[in-house]
Amino acid sequence: MKEQTGRAPMKSPGKPSLRRDVERLFWREIAKGLTSEEAGIAVGASRAVGSRWFRDRGGMPTFMLTPLTGRYLSFEEREEIALLKAQGAGVRETAGRLGRDPSTISRELRRNAATRSGKLDYRASVAQWKAETTARRPKTAKLITNEPLHEYVQTRLSGRVRRPNGTPVTGPETAPWKGRNKPRRQDRRWATAWSPEQIANRLRIDFPEDVSMRISHEAIYQALYVQSRGALRRELVTCLRTGRALRVPRSRARQRPSGHVTKEVMISERPAEVEDRAIPGHWEGDLVIGTGRSAIGTLVERTSRFTMLIHLPRMPAYGIEPRIKNGPALAGYGAEAVRMALCEQMGTMPEQLRRSLTWDRGKELAQHTQLRRETGIMVYFADPHSPWQRGTNENTNGLVRQYFPKGTDLSRWSADDLSAVAATLNDRPRKTLKWKTPAEALDELVFRPQSNDVATTG
Repeated sequence: MKEQTGRAPMKSPGKPSLRRDVERLFWREIAKGLTSEEAGIAVGASRAVGSRWFRDRGGMPTFMLTPLTGRYLSFEEREEIALLKAQGAGVRETAGRLGRDPSTISRELRRNAATRSGKLDYRASVAQWKAETTARRPKTAKLITNEPLHEYVQTRLSGRVRRPNGTPVTGPETAPWKGRNKPRRQDRRWATAWSPEQIANRLRIDFPEDVSMRISHEAIYQALYVQSRGALRRELVTCLRTGRALRVPRSRARQRPSGHVTKEVMISERPAEVEDRAIPGHWEGDLVIGTGRSAIGTLVERTSRFTMLIHLPRMPAYGIEPRIKNGPALAGYGAEAVRMALCEQMGTMPEQLRRSLTWDRGKELAQHTQLRRETGIMVYFADPHSPWQRGTNENTNGLVRQYFPKGTDLSRWSADDLSAVAATLNDRPRKTLKWKTPAEALDELVFRPQSNDVATTG
């Protein structure tokens, strides 16, 4: 067989695996923002295969996004070769139909034929597997062959935090790494944790004459994330600022859990009368978050700066029943709890004070359509990362923090306590109101005589 094929014996491929071009399609779907399971199904693979592809490459497609050039035979061409050979077509006839050189077809039939039966038998799947196997050009990672460079990079990724006198500081005791992302709201390992980009650029300063001490930051990331590299310890990803065990594609990172925000409820669609603050009844709202997943809702009227605090008590099952993924928000500020609290609070206001509500993009107001049906108030959402679009509410939250500081448990306060704080804020004179209180300003707006806005026709 070696003399006939011109190639050293290869182990049996067994069942042919999914082809490399399918994996390329998989990574193009990942680039669109799909999850690994969704991308696997989209290209005809399974969820498990998609997850394995993504995990083995650490979320890094590397060369997988580059399409194959026409220089190489594709799987479809190999299928055509197999069919023509089974029909008895010769090498030149097959080459003419495919538009290839006869020597290409002859070499393909000889090199990539199946030899398990003791004779040359051409099958497209086996030929594709052999072509992909021999096309690999394994190159040893630079961090493996260059020991000083490896030590430099690893030291700066995992170096200890030290006092000014040089003694190390151990930091908090952390749980062993389990191959997942950094834990949220838990202690993390203390390390110098230079970023790969900082390391790559600092090498030129520390070793200006030694060109062997050069490496790109992408090569460092691949050494961390791609399993086949094996140059750096995988647990060092916990020392990175993000702490990700896998790289997240950019398209997926841009996605935000804000499917409830549509074009029709963006702040750009809000009526122009809201901006000049001449007409009362336009509100801004947000949540003030405390420890232990506690929260207080804040509402402030734009014209009078009148403030209301929304009580969001925890549900009775909080701390007793285990948390369920996509289950009810037991902490008290889930979408349904916030909607019910807002409906109850706004039900006490006259209709002329229920014109619009501008909220942050949080999912706690995902049921804004039902809120509008029940209260008649129009709901709008600010742009991402634009707190100045709700400046009145942000400033009010600063006043609220005087009574409910960050890092405190907000669930211990009752609705009466919140009402007392809101009344205190509404009785404080404001410079922007010419030293009137928000309560006085709101009374003037509600009970002032209605002006005759009917235009004359004379």
